[in-house]
Amino acid sequence: PVFCDKSGVKETPTTMIYPTNPVPAFKYEGKLEAKALSAKIARFIADYSTKLTKENVDAFVTTDPTKPKVILFSSKKTPPTIWKALSSETVFKRTVKFGFATEEDKDLVQRFKVKKFPTIIMQRGAKAEVKETYSGEMKFLPLKDWVGVFSESGMGDKVAGGGGKEEASIEEAKPWLVQEVPELTAKSQADICFKGEGLCVIYLKDGDISAAETDMLTGLSKKFTSQLSDRGAKMKWMWMNLNVETEFKTLFEPAQLPSAVVFNPHKRLRFTKLDHGEDNEIKGNEQGISNLMDKVLGGDARFKMVPGQKLPGWAKRDAAGKKAEL
Repeated sequence: PVFCDKSGVKETPTTMIYPTNPVPAFKYEGKLEAKALSAKIARFIADYSTKLTKENVDAFVTTDPTKPKVILFSSKKTPPTIWKALSSETVFKRTVKFGFATEEDKDLVQRFKVKKFPTIIMQRGAKAEVKETYSGEMKFLPLKDWVGVFSESGMGDKVAGGGGKEEASIEEAKPWLVQEVPELTAKSQADICFKGEGLCVIYLKDGDISAAETDMLTGLSKKFTSQLSDRGAKMKWMWMNLNVETEFKTLFEPAQLPSAVVFNPHKRLRFTKLDHGEDNEIKGNEQGISNLMDKVLGGDARFKMVPGQKLPGWAKRDAAGKKAEL
C-alpha cells in the first residue's frame, strides 16, 4: 500500500513504466496487451549503436581495439528493439561497440560479404583481424551470451570527457589498419610502411584517390602478392596525397601525376620511381605500375638514396584529416 500510494496508484491492475533518468515514471494508459505495451516500452530503450556508412566504418572498427565490434546488417531502416537493448545493456554499453547497417548500404554489404538479412558479424583484435558471424537464434539471451564471452576485455578504457558528461575514447581510431589501400600520413606511416617488413608501393596523387583507383591498386596488390608468396618478399600498398604532403613531392619529383614509387624503409632509406618516359608517354596507370613492379622484382630498378637519410617533414592535419591551416 505504501509503494502504491507513493506511486499514485489507486486501483489494480495498473501498469507503471519507469524509464531511465531523467524521464520520470508514469502510468501506462494504453491497452493492456503485449504488443501495445511492448511498443510503448521500446520507445524508452536507449540506442547506443552506431549507424554505419562507408565513410565511418573504418574508424568504427579500429577505434578502441580492446572492444569487440558487433554489426547488425538488417533489412529494416532502424535498429530493432533487441539491438537497442543489447547496446544499452549495463556492461555492454561500456565494453562492446554495436553497429547497424541496412541492406541499402551496398558498399558495406559487399565489403562484409553479407548474403542474407539479418546477419550479425563480430570483429575483434588489435587490427580487427578476427571476424566471426553469429549463427545462433536471433533472440536476446542467446545473443547476449555470445557477445558476453568477448565483452570483458573491453572494460575500463573509457574516460570522462568535458565536464564528466560524455565518454571519450582513450584509443584513437586507426582506419588504415583495415583499409585495402590506406593513405600514407604522419599518423599512419609507422603502421603501414616505415616500421614493418617489406617494401612500400606508394601511389602518388595530386588530390584524393578515387574508388576506381583503389580497386586498381587492390587488384595489383593481390596479383603481386600471389607472385611473391613463395619468395618470402612482401609489398605493402598505399597512396599519398602530394597536394598535402608537399615535402614528399619535392623528394620524389614525379614527372607527372598520378605516379608511383617503391620505397625501401629499412637500414638505408631509398626509393625507385616510375619512369614516365622521355615524352611522359608512360602513365601512372595499371600498366605503368605493373612495369615498375616487374623492374623491382627483376632486380633492374635503380634505387635513389634519401638525402641525409632523413624523411621529409609530414604535413600537419586537423581531426578531419585535411591539411591544417598554419
